[in-house]
Amino acid sequence: MKALRKFLDKKKPLFQKGGKFAKLQSSFEAFETFLYVPDITSHNGTHIKDAIDLKRTMSIVVMALIPALLFGIYNTGYQHFLSIGQSADMMEICIYGLIKILPIIVVSYVVGLGIEFAFAQMRGHQVNEGFLVSGMLIPLIMPVGAPLWMVAVSTAFAVVIGKEVFGGTGMNIWNPALIARAFFFFAYPSKMSGDTVWIAEQGDVISGATPLAHAATLADLEGGSGVATSVIEQHLSNSWDMFVGLIPGSIGETSTIAILIGAAILLATGIASWRIMMSVFVGGFVMGTIFNLIGSNAYMTDIPAYQHLIMGGFAFGAVFMATDPVSGSQTLRGKYIYGFLIGVMAVLIRVVNAGFPEAMMLAILLMNTFAPLIDHYVIQANIKKRLKRVKVNV
Repeated sequence: MKALRKFLDKKKPLFQKGGKFAKLQSSFEAFETFLYVPDITSHNGTHIKDAIDLKRTMSIVVMALIPALLFGIYNTGYQHFLSIGQSADMMEICIYGLIKILPIIVVSYVVGLGIEFAFAQMRGHQVNEGFLVSGMLIPLIMPVGAPLWMVAVSTAFAVVIGKEVFGGTGMNIWNPALIARAFFFFAYPSKMSGDTVWIAEQGDVISGATPLAHAATLADLEGGSGVATSVIEQHLSNSWDMFVGLIPGSIGETSTIAILIGAAILLATGIASWRIMMSVFVGGFVMGTIFNLIGSNAYMTDIPAYQHLIMGGFAFGAVFMATDPVSGSQTLRGKYIYGFLIGVMAVLIRVVNAGFPEAMMLAILLMNTFAPLIDHYVIQANIKKRLKRVKVNV
């Protein structure tokens, strides 16, 4: 590492003002600060230096995503060989999954970071660190069969429209990764829904539809008759498979176990808000329980409330999307309200509107929009409460 540090110090003057590559200063600083903590100090005012900076924070989030990524690689190969009716060992399964997923990750980072670097150069600013996480989140919320050019277009849309038009990292209103998924969902719906998109090069042995898609489709059969109920139970009775993740679905969203491992890392390091995370699950469970009590069709009555928490992208959204510190609520009380409403809206949209079975994306984007309003009213309520304690002497 000392040799690398000396190499960077030797080349650094070339990228500073007056150097041969001065125009690329922001790009050089991006790579340097990714490897080492910046040695820049303040010359005026009082500042408190934390033990961790933004790049290190983003790196921890990426580490927390690794369990979901590794399981996604395994599950991609597993679902493929299961669909064609062939047996395969662990190595074959993982190699197949890696071959399918790695290009999506590469495209996400190349396109996203390329745009980030271009905007930094045009503005003369430092390269923002936020895409270190978004670049990994985008592949994990995509179907494994997503065409690479569609992933590239969705990523470009997310970075430009979801981030840069607002000023870059820290200024965006919505979660950039979810903007990419929303664009993909509405621009190329046939590549995000249906029975043929969730398994890479599937055979004719099994269907590629997710349990969530089965529930959304079959709940409408014969007005929720016994026929529909029995079919739903057939597809959804094995909660353990959904919890482990051995089901078709987006690359990183199927395994609740892997997601919870990531959640433990985020909570242990203090990166993510446990208030938001807990409130999302509570909100989803409460809404699911209400539907169980008053439901009018099979989807409402025959799917236990807890099962909503392990279906689709609910757990992944609660852990990695809703807890985004930029687009989420900032006040302590607001985080409880924000998270609870995400859980409620996710289950509500999922059950009421069968056209959007994967409602976690819409619920989080909706509450991203209202997060500033929630914080505003929380702050105003605190101000009014304190004003009532003030004694005015006339």
